[in-house]
Amino acid sequence: MEIRVLGTLDVRVCGMSVVPSAPKPRQVLGLLALRADQVVPAGVLADELWSGRPPRSARTTVQTYVLQLRDLIDRALAAAGVPRGVSCAKDVLVTSPGGYLLNSGGGLTDLREFERLAGTGYRAMDDEDYPAAARQLGEALALWRGPAFADVPVGGQLAVEARRLEESRLCALDQRIEADLRLGRHRVLLAELTVLVDRYRTHESLHGQYMIALHRSGRRGEALQAYQRLRNTLVRELGMEPSAGLRRLQRAVLLAGPERVEREPDGAAAAPVPAGRLSRVG
Repeated sequence: MEIRVLGTLDVRVCGMSVVPSAPKPRQVLGLLALRADQVVPAGVLADELWSGRPPRSARTTVQTYVLQLRDLIDRALAAAGVPRGVSCAKDVLVTSPGGYLLNSGGGLTDLREFERLAGTGYRAMDDEDYPAAARQLGEALALWRGPAFADVPVGGQLAVEARRLEESRLCALDQRIEADLRLGRHRVLLAELTVLVDRYRTHESLHGQYMIALHRSGRRGEALQAYQRLRNTLVRELGMEPSAGLRRLQRAVLLAGPERVEREPDGAAAAPVPAGRLSRVG
């Protein structure tokens, strides 16, 4: 089985898609795919489908959607020539006491692979192995094909999970850019960061990285303009000033030489530093 949730939902059995076209069965499959190899209680599926207000017929309706999914799985198994005595849909979409379980059979799940690669990248960052960190985090981010569950109707459960996954993606992206900055790749990063700060207009860490990339590329004035745009946005939309770390970075750009700027995590004033050193905003 192949399970992909980091973008449009894609669940394949023996290479054949088993994603239904109808929205509610696709929503059931999305939640089962997210929690592959775990039992998802029928009540949780009902809450997802009807936003916490399931009708009296909810349990029967969920069973109907499960049967529809099993029909798609049986077709995929038959198309692959798998004998019914060897495997059937009930072995893939398993009924357990109180709920259902999507059995991945040890197959590919893009979410697990993302978490594995990102975890390896974070450990490399902690060990100051920046080439490995940039590589592992880059591979993790390459698994994303768009917003999680991009084509799935989301209720309470999936909406929360989609937000959580987006935060995980942004964290990995932030650390991959951090590793690239430490490797002196500031000019290569400028195009990417230009898009990111426009998309995430109040994300301070990305703006701080953009300022550093601009400054190191000899574009000091644009780095200061980037800070001012962020400050204006934060004040106008959120009624707040930039963090102390970002204000220190702005002062560092004003005072530092043309080559390097450091971001101190706490307390100390930022100052010019050698190319290999860089600490995070905030």
